[in-house]
Amino acid sequence: MQLTDIKLKALKAKEKNYRVTDGEGLAVVVKKNGKKYFVYRYYFCKKGKEIHLGAYPDLSLKNARLERNKHKAILSTGADPALEKKKELITQHVNNSIIFRDVAIDWLEFKRASWSPDYWDAVESRMKRIVFPKIGSSPLHTLEPAFLYSVITKIQTDFTVGLAHKCKQYIGLVFAYAIPLDKATRNPVNDLTGLLKPNKKTHYPAITDPLELGRFLKAVDHYNGSMIVISALKLSVQLFCRPGELRQLEWSFINWDQNRIEIPARIMKMDTDHIIPLTRQSTLILKEMHEITGWQDNAHYVFPSQRGFSRPLSENGVRIAIRSMGYTKEQLVPHGFRATARTLLDEVLHYPIEIIEQQLAHTVKDVNGRAYNRTKHLKQRAEMMQAWADYLNGLQDTDKLQ
Repeated sequence: MQLTDIKLKALKAKEKNYRVTDGEGLAVVVKKNGKKYFVYRYYFCKKGKEIHLGAYPDLSLKNARLERNKHKAILSTGADPALEKKKELITQHVNNSIIFRDVAIDWLEFKRASWSPDYWDAVESRMKRIVFPKIGSSPLHTLEPAFLYSVITKIQTDFTVGLAHKCKQYIGLVFAYAIPLDKATRNPVNDLTGLLKPNKKTHYPAITDPLELGRFLKAVDHYNGSMIVISALKLSVQLFCRPGELRQLEWSFINWDQNRIEIPARIMKMDTDHIIPLTRQSTLILKEMHEITGWQDNAHYVFPSQRGFSRPLSENGVRIAIRSMGYTKEQLVPHGFRATARTLLDEVLHYPIEIIEQQLAHTVKDVNGRAYNRTKHLKQRAEMMQAWADYLNGLQDTDKLQ
């Protein structure tokens, strides 16, 4: 006769352990101390075996029968349910030991060689500040789409839409890294496509009015800061490379003989070498800097940190100087000098967009769809850079501007 909850509750302890069957191998064992356990009894290879299912009432009668049926199904395939349960427990233990933070740290180290130091630092910082506190201690197999969606939408609310998209991308890349290493079976981030608010691209605040740019350049000349920061400010405008590329500029990148800077791919955002032709003005600034930071035996960076020559100028160095000069983050950021150059080279000096874009180290393709190599249009780019430097000199005399 099958068991019921009423019958189970009525079972009392006796001097010896005893069992009451429910049918099809399921039984409840009543211990001398009154505790009750469900067991499943079966025969495998003509030998009687038993699996402990769980204690009643923590495991309900209904769920005990479901467990019994699961083991019966395994038995019907010719496998031993007890052995399969051991395998399942081992797998669960292994899965629980694969923690998101550990895999993410391995992934970051794997990517270190292929990313620029600035980009790597930015990703690591976001992972440690935002992602790890939320899911760092979670086993990978527990991170289901619904839970990750709640985590990423919280980032979207607490920070920005753009940062939420970045964190979603990083989490997905960690899973993509884990799958071929047999640390994950699927990428749950793939199920979140289209669920976040669209990430609207914003433009960096920049000065695009010639009069205002002239006032800024004069303010730089009168800025009471270190020679390193002032020179970095001037070259930010003149060379219009990315802030990270300028900060990490090394003396070894400067080809004095060919009058140009040769930035290797490891520094560049687009992971390709880049050439910046030097002008009379930028060469003079670099030679002045060499007397300050380039002659020492341990000289490495053109713009070293105040903490020592072994590290580059802080990413806040130029930004803080701009703020000290009275410009808010809504008016100007270091990255905005690229937009300044692009706008005025096009609208005022009338250089071809193709030449400007290539000097900005953007991907520019020819009529056949092939990306230009780093030396393409180098003569025209050198002429453009000198014209830009001369134009900036003229802007500093703002009284003459109409």
